[in-house]
Amino acid sequence: MKGRGTGKDITRIPQKDDRMPVSPGSRDRGPLQFNSRQAKRSGEILEVASSAVVTAPPTTTIMGAIKTMIYYGFSRLPIADPGTKRLIGFVTSVDIVDFLGGGLRHNLLRERYGGNIFAAINADIREIMSSRLIYLSDQSSLNDALQLMFERNVGGLPIVDNDLSIRAIITEEDFVSFVAGIQTSLSVESFMNYNVVTAPAQTTIEKMARMIIQKGFRRMPVAHDGVLIGMVTASDIMKYLGSGEAFEKVLTGDITEVMNLPIKSMIRRSLVTTERKTDLGAAAMKMIENDIGALPVMEKGSLAGILTERDYVRALAENRGILA
Repeated sequence: MKGRGTGKDITRIPQKDDRMPVSPGSRDRGPLQFNSRQAKRSGEILEVASSAVVTAPPTTTIMGAIKTMIYYGFSRLPIADPGTKRLIGFVTSVDIVDFLGGGLRHNLLRERYGGNIFAAINADIREIMSSRLIYLSDQSSLNDALQLMFERNVGGLPIVDNDLSIRAIITEEDFVSFVAGIQTSLSVESFMNYNVVTAPAQTTIEKMARMIIQKGFRRMPVAHDGVLIGMVTASDIMKYLGSGEAFEKVLTGDITEVMNLPIKSMIRRSLVTTERKTDLGAAAMKMIENDIGALPVMEKGSLAGILTERDYVRALAENRGILA
């Protein structure tokens, strides 16, 4: 089974010394034009969705799924029958953080495995995957994808045929790509979230994980003495727990020390921001160029809100004229 355009075999767990490929996705396909009639036709979704989908069988270990998601830079992974590619479920980085960080799925670790993290991460991924199947037919239009993602509040959708075999996948990032660089005449302030919860820099990784799960966030801004210093995502926490020194501690069962580290230790990239009056197309281009899923919105040096990939789905769902 091959990765999306990388030629990598994911039937084995990637090793630490393996060369990390560029994360495949919409960027591999070049610029996408949203203002096209064909974007609204039945079946045209396959022309823009990524068809070389990476999936994992339900018997993949939880750690195997984590390593695969880290290796390919995914925040979600379809679980499918290895022979027919028939969709069985989905696992996301939030599910993984839920499992390792103390959400409802963490009860499985405590109750079934007696708190033994090593035994738990070697359980099948089907133990924690979501079996609630949300997908699109390969005869769907992009408008169908937009509507379903908006209504169900999901970040990605498998595209399946009549036998539920996965043919492609479309994500929020694809919709951001459609808008990137075009003049939409829609401003960031019209769609950003004003009610932003920030985490203090000294917040522990464990507490941050719980906040992400309990509040239903995929990312949170981090502040120090009232000054925004970065963003931490569920995928960042998953990557941290599944690689390097933290991974070694997880393997030996000593996860407490790892989870008690301050969240500021995970901030690795420079802060990229936008402003309230910025056009959505310009903000989208900044997200694509910097490979990020959200932009803090600043006003006079202070955090005024946050714009995410999900907000682009809402913007397009409420302004279908952009698709015309």
